[in-house]
Amino acid sequence: MTVTDHDHPIDPARVAHARSRLPSADDAARLTGLLSLMADPVRLRLIYALDIVEELCVGDLALALNVSEDSVSYALRLLRTAGLVRTRKEGRVVFNRLADDFPAPLRDHCLRQLVALTRAEDVED
Repeated sequence: MTVTDHDHPIDPARVAHARSRLPSADDAARLTGLLSLMADPVRLRLIYALDIVEELCVGDLALALNVSEDSVSYALRLLRTAGLVRTRKEGRVVFNRLADDFPAPLRDHCLRQLVALTRAEDVED
């Protein structure tokens, strides 16, 4: 579909400019998939905890988050599958950490700034 296919193009130049800057449908699907991983409270807090202390085992993560080990294990499985979390084994203990290539903008904006923003809103209310 081109801009001129629309019955009533009000500003075809702006429509064309917006269209040229939009992410592709595939890029948008990947981004929403990634953001949906962080849209779960357990996964978000887990990522946040690993950002703060670098690595923890499942039991320690469960204690830190005050959730069950099953919840942590499931969240970690999803995050590992997405390539966001890596493991390191020391004897029988498996430690989890954020992947070395965990996207810095995601860490900075989705974790730190958005959490700070929600805390600021709580203070204002």
